[in-house]
Amino acid sequence: MLGDVLTPIHGGPDGGPEPLHDFSTNVNALGPNPVILEYLRRADPSRYPDPLYRRLHRLLAESHGVPETHVAVGTGTSELIHRLVRWNFLRGPILLLQPTFSEYARAARALDLPLWETESPEEFLRLLPRSSLAFLCVPNNPTGEVYPFLEEATTRAGGALVLDLAYYPLLETPFPLPQNAWRLYSPNKAHGLTGVRAGYLVAPLDLTPFRNLAPSWPVSVYGEALLEGHLDPEAQAWLDRAKAELHRLRRLLAQRLRELGLEVRESPTNFLLVRVGQATEVARRLREKGIRVRDATSFGLPEWLRLSAQREEAIQALVSVLSQV
Repeated sequence: MLGDVLTPIHGGPDGGPEPLHDFSTNVNALGPNPVILEYLRRADPSRYPDPLYRRLHRLLAESHGVPETHVAVGTGTSELIHRLVRWNFLRGPILLLQPTFSEYARAARALDLPLWETESPEEFLRLLPRSSLAFLCVPNNPTGEVYPFLEEATTRAGGALVLDLAYYPLLETPFPLPQNAWRLYSPNKAHGLTGVRAGYLVAPLDLTPFRNLAPSWPVSVYGEALLEGHLDPEAQAWLDRAKAELHRLRRLLAQRLRELGLEVRESPTNFLLVRVGQATEVARRLREKGIRVRDATSFGLPEWLRLSAQREEAIQALVSVLSQV
């Protein structure tokens, strides 16, 4: 049924009691960023945001060195993805490289648009000139892969090639991005503030028509504060320090899982994949013990769990329960 296909599947709250330890989302486990928390405290919820977000668009554009009209804010990356799919300027075949974030396909299916789902980079590049809209998550969710063909893909794109950079700020070693690609940013993950919904798009053209597809005031004053705070050098300095510890914890998690004899697929960011056999059953039994994980079955990986780097006490608890189940 279409309703089943369109039901969102994500990590995080699942309707059950709050777990003791949560490995199911890729939010920065060392957050929230105290610098941005101060921005949120100063936000005034008694007023409307500027419906045109003029100051915010200007600040974001300046930080990326692009014209102000080339930036559009939204209610997080997911809302911007759905808005891109609705934009008549880009209506046509939508191209994906699987496995990847489910929201791209969900947005296409909601509008019954042509959806091309490939499993090889070669097929993706072959179809790219004929697509109207293509998505690549960089680094990919759930595999953490960083594709070596981004420059080539940008030049071959027939329509918009959108790089979803949700985890780019958490990369151990960031790399230059193709400037002609369309870029989606959602800083709340990197700063440990996923409850504040705000993101933005940077594109190589005037996004005024795209902005007008949004309802009025898509970003709250708290979303404005998050995006402004993200640009603060002190917030970036905190993130740099946190990343060093996060990657140490990811390596520790991988080591402890391998000591159990499990196959691990690490990534250059703050999460990894571990092969456990029947992932749905293992995830259920872990949940019963107070540990929430992301079963990767919905990504087409039914033997794998996706786990985020967590503090050492959480890693110890996970390994202890995994050794039993």
